[in-house]
Amino acid sequence: MTILLKKIAPVLAVVFALGLVACETPVQTQKMANLTFGHLKPIRLDVAKIEVVSHYQPPLRAPNVEHLFPTPPAAALKQWAKDRLRAVGRSGTARLVIVNAGAVESRLAQKTGLTATFTKQQSQRYDLAVEARLEITSPIGRGQTSAHASRFTTVREDITLNIRERTWLDLTEALVRDFDVAMEQNMRQHLGRWFK
Repeated sequence: MTILLKKIAPVLAVVFALGLVACETPVQTQKMANLTFGHLKPIRLDVAKIEVVSHYQPPLRAPNVEHLFPTPPAAALKQWAKDRLRAVGRSGTARLVIVNAGAVESRLAQKTGLTATFTKQQSQRYDLAVEARLEITSPIGRGQTSAHASRFTTVREDITLNIRERTWLDLTEALVRDFDVAMEQNMRQHLGRWFK
């Protein structure tokens, strides 16, 4: 009987291990919608082309976390330019220069003690900031304006990855909405002669 058990034991171990692997629940990742600004009326500019240049280089290390976002702030600004700025002229260039598009994570101090054990506390804060400059060069002259926006939020210590990513996406969308309002206002004030 022990000889039979010695021969069967490795087979049983493999079957048991495969059974455990099969029971593992895969992590459910949610499909995030892409941020777009196509629902907003395009800003028609008297230029032949629109360019987007990023001078912002993400550090790709803590405390910066924008590279982990479903849609990083720099990508959202590029999409904003694509959806909102329209070249309808015969000559000239409008160039959106991304100066800043960072997201910084910081740990929050948490209470300790008996009460803290039974409560869910805010554990991280996310600070986002974008800044961009719009430069126009055309036969009628040169002009430029800029805009910036910032937002922050905090999250609870028990947040899931899916909810964290949804929070980042919502925060980025609100941030670029604020940027949109500021940039359009500044464009109308300083670059009005290029509006068509």
